[in-house]
Amino acid sequence: MKTLQTVLTLIAILFGLLTIFAGTRVLLGADPGYIVYKPLLIYNAFMGLFYFATGIIAWRNIKRGMIMAAVILILNLVVLSVIYLLHSKGYSIAVESLRAMSLRTVVWLVLFTGFWWLNRKNRTDIFK
Repeated sequence: MKTLQTVLTLIAILFGLLTIFAGTRVLLGADPGYIVYKPLLIYNAFMGLFYFATGIIAWRNIKRGMIMAAVILILNLVVLSVIYLLHSKGYSIAVESLRAMSLRTVVWLVLFTGFWWLNRKNRTDIFK
C-alpha cells in the first residue's frame, strides 16, 4: 500500500513540475507550434503548482490528497468542457490543447481513483 501511495504521489509531483515547466516556457515566449489560448495556458501553469502541492500533501495524508485530487479532477472537467464548447463554436482553441486537457483530466481521474482506493483500504468511512 505504501508503495502505491509513493507511486501516485510521485506521479502527481512530476506531473505538476512538468506542467509548470511547459506552461512557464510558453508564457515566456516559446512557440509550441499551435495557437495558444492564453487563459487556458495561465490556468494550466497555475494548476501545475496545485498538482505539485497535491502530491506533497497526499504523500503525508492520503485523505487530504484524495480531496485535492477530486477538486483538480472537477476543475479540469469544467475547463475541458468549456474549451471543447469554445472549439466547437469556432474559437481559436487548438486540437492539441483539447488533447492535452483531456490527458490532464484522465491523469487526475486515475490519481483520484488511486487515492480513493488507498483511503478506503485505510478506513472504512472515507468521510471520517
